[in-house]
Amino acid sequence: MVVGTMRSLRRQLVILLSIAVCASAAPMETDLCIYGGTSAGVVAAVQAVHLGKRVVLVEAGQHLGGMSVEGLGGTDIDNQPFQNSPAVGGLALAFYRSINARYGRSEKFELMLAARGKQTSLWRFEPHVAEAVWEDWVKEAGVTVLRGHRLRETAGVAKDGTRITALHFDNGAEVRSKVFIDATYEGDLLAFAGIRFAVGREGNAEYGETNNGIRTDTTHNQHDKRIDPYRTPGDPKSGLIFGVQDEPLGEHGAADESIQGYCFRLCLTKNPANRLPIDKPGNYDPTHYEMQRRYLAAGGVITAPHAAVPNGKSDPGTWHSLAGNFTGWNHRYPLASYTERDTMLRASRDHIHGLYWFMAHDEAVPEKQRQAWAAWGLCKDEFADNAGWPRAFYVRNGRRMIGDFVLTEAHLRRTNPEPVDDSVGLIWWPPDFHSARCLVKDGRVWNEGAVFNMSKEPDWIPCGIPYRCLVPKAAECTNLLSPTCPSSSYVAYGAYRIEFTFMAAAQSAATAASMAIDDGSAVQAVDYARLRAQLMRDKQVLEVSRD
Repeated sequence: MVVGTMRSLRRQLVILLSIAVCASAAPMETDLCIYGGTSAGVVAAVQAVHLGKRVVLVEAGQHLGGMSVEGLGGTDIDNQPFQNSPAVGGLALAFYRSINARYGRSEKFELMLAARGKQTSLWRFEPHVAEAVWEDWVKEAGVTVLRGHRLRETAGVAKDGTRITALHFDNGAEVRSKVFIDATYEGDLLAFAGIRFAVGREGNAEYGETNNGIRTDTTHNQHDKRIDPYRTPGDPKSGLIFGVQDEPLGEHGAADESIQGYCFRLCLTKNPANRLPIDKPGNYDPTHYEMQRRYLAAGGVITAPHAAVPNGKSDPGTWHSLAGNFTGWNHRYPLASYTERDTMLRASRDHIHGLYWFMAHDEAVPEKQRQAWAAWGLCKDEFADNAGWPRAFYVRNGRRMIGDFVLTEAHLRRTNPEPVDDSVGLIWWPPDFHSARCLVKDGRVWNEGAVFNMSKEPDWIPCGIPYRCLVPKAAECTNLLSPTCPSSSYVAYGAYRIEFTFMAAAQSAATAASMAIDDGSAVQAVDYARLRAQLMRDKQVLEVSRD
């Protein structure tokens, strides 16, 4: 191997030294080990420390906070016709209080809460502000944080019967614990521990649902202009343009391995003093944006980002079907190897980078739209260690446990909902998933799979987070919980997958883990009445208020 620079050589020596040190160090012993430094991971760690437990929080990367520090500042609270902020309690609410304190708007925030008002802007933040809050929290709580510790893909989890005994990491480190929490979006820990999981869309028949599986009736986020899918317009034999999958639509409601598209949540600014221009990518391929080119030629409009978070910044995700998601390519991501994931992450970044260049510079884009896009750039004060780009993208679907209990559409439906008798938090969001595939239908480009019911008479209601969906089957593992990869159907996860829901579930999971440690019991055997009493003392929101 030839090393090109002294900097890369030094980096390799540091890594090798780190591996040698970790390999020779004694295993770390703790009460609770949390894998995944997402917002859920941090909340779980802080809660467990508050309950008197020794905690080790392990993160594969270098940053704590998950998507809250990777661009998702326009959090999904009070940003729709309905008001879901009453579901935010406990440490999740404490997080938003800390955010508002840093912006000097605590008084406004408290007045809004007291009046039960709805002010979307008070729930929004910049990524670096969220990261500062999380870092202060773990420091003040005294949480032991291990960064740059990635779970080994082979033999990363040691078990004795149904109990996990230790985690082994790529750098040679080992952590032994009484109870474990998987707080990753992907569900790597639970999978490596041999816990059964699902990825993809179940058929409607699996759980008696209506919105699962293939959606041949997709209307949400559908193209409003006809786009010819063929390289030579009108000629199927010429092949498909970039971004269109060559596969049949399939049967409505049938099971399918596809999952909704991922995207980057960039953080952008128009402020010249803080703006980093988005230069032309070195590997830019204009043919990758033929779909956008044809849509614009048909009279379509791809609106530019808009200021949505403090200090005039934008956190664009997928406000337009051709502006963010790289639909159809990420289906295997949750199951992919680390190397494959790195390749997919890079492909997605290359795509969004090229898209922003295209929209700001290609003559196929009407001049007014070009000018609007060109005004935006990356932020100097965000993601400074990655040239202004987020280090991770939005993993909207990872693995989902398959436990003895599965949360489904039936628990969220407005008519005759299935009751939840063991609520440890509140889901207040509709089943929401972006397009899973971009196909050819009736000779045009067609998006398949998006669902988001915002009608005047929605078919969903707020729903309790069942404790049972946070634990696996007892026959598979008795000392692991996951607030981020619950036992749920694809549809139900579409309502669950909101950051404040992850936080609520994490606080409850950590509380249950602490009780299991105290009692020396399986996590499945935690007494719900006792758990509920502690959650109420901690001001968690467990059901919709009658008020």
